[in-house]
Amino acid sequence: MKKVTLYYNPRCSKCREALCVLEEKGIEPKIIEYLKTPPAEKQLNDILKKLGLKAEDLLRKKEPLFIEKYKNKKLSNAEWIKVMCKNPVLIERPIAIEGNKAVIGRPAERVIEILK
Repeated sequence: MKKVTLYYNPRCSKCREALCVLEEKGIEPKIIEYLKTPPAEKQLNDILKKLGLKAEDLLRKKEPLFIEKYKNKKLSNAEWIKVMCKNPVLIERPIAIEGNKAVIGRPAERVIEILK
């Protein structure tokens, strides 16, 4: 059985949908409620590598905190990672990880891509 980790917010409908998609495939992922347990900078950097994204691509740019404090700011990859670790609400979700693969579950059905 594949070991899947799901970065998850229980208040997010896309996260709940992604969890259902995985459970329908017989996968019981390790759930990380990232708002309660934010990733460390190294963890987030590793996730970004697995996603094949730059830190700026993982930002929730419609989030009020982003609009108020970070819109139009030009930060380095490392600086964006620090911002997201300090403010995990800015991290796009859900993120499903299996081994060296990761995917953002938007739409939720994308999480099955890591099972292939």
